[in-house]
Amino acid sequence: MSILLKRFLFWGLISLFIINSIVIYTSGTENDPAKAYITEESKAGKLLFQEYNCISCHQIYGLGGYMGPDLTNVISERGKGELYAKSFIQSGTQRMPNFHLSENDVNALTSYLKYVDKTGFSPVKNFEIKFDGTIMQKANL
Repeated sequence: MSILLKRFLFWGLISLFIINSIVIYTSGTENDPAKAYITEESKAGKLLFQEYNCISCHQIYGLGGYMGPDLTNVISERGKGELYAKSFIQSGTQRMPNFHLSENDVNALTSYLKYVDKTGFSPVKNFEIKFDGTIMQKANL
């Protein structure tokens, strides 16, 4: 194999890698189905979620600790809901501490959980692996 052919292959593969990276990182970001749920209250709830390090015990989108339940879809889960989430946030349990949060903080955390609920499903059970290696959810669960 000649040096010219090797250089052509090398630069061709580098070019394809760059083009593929641009396509992967720019596609699919233009439509956020939960945009209407982003409020100042939900932003404050996210900050509280981070401040109290809730992710150390709970999961969102399957990422986080395993002591508490996955909170991704706690708002829309059958038999649960907004009041269910509020009651646990307000009073805690034997394994979850009572942080003695104000009513505004409880509402902010609940608003954040509503936003998370609208942004995805966890665990994703119905998915398709595309030719480029990305995973797409087929339908709502």
